[in-house]
Amino acid sequence: MFETRLFEEKDLPDVVHINWACLPENYTNSFFLDVHKQFPQTFLVTTIDDKTVGYIMCRVEMDFSGLKKFKLAKKGHVISLAVLPDHRMQGIAHDLLSKVMKNISAYGVSECYLEVRVSNVTAITLYQDLGFKILRTIPGYYQNGESAHVMVATI
Repeated sequence: MFETRLFEEKDLPDVVHINWACLPENYTNSFFLDVHKQFPQTFLVTTIDDKTVGYIMCRVEMDFSGLKKFKLAKKGHVISLAVLPDHRMQGIAHDLLSKVMKNISAYGVSECYLEVRVSNVTAITLYQDLGFKILRTIPGYYQNGESAHVMVATI
């Protein structure tokens, strides 16, 4: 059984390890801590037997709405979501994302968006199950040249 809770600074080494183990896009320790300090309710970790196995990190941005054209809106941005390979397909990513979407509403957010590799069908399906829709595709978004879908959901 897993537990999802707010990130604490003591979790940083585990989160950095998961980021490096799971994703080609990596962040500095200071970036993780800055996001945590600005938006503590939007940085969650999942543990199993006190071992961190996944995390989600988000921030709040002001930008034009992806759903209501030409309207300035507070939007949640899922910066990073990762679960160690041995713990995937257990509902952890679903739990992280659904909880962070509830938490992020405290910041006055009206919608949430993320970028996902067009080849990551498993993640796209998860996001669609949680109400995200593909808004547009950005060609060559990732370092390796792969395109990204921008997906958005209302909060």
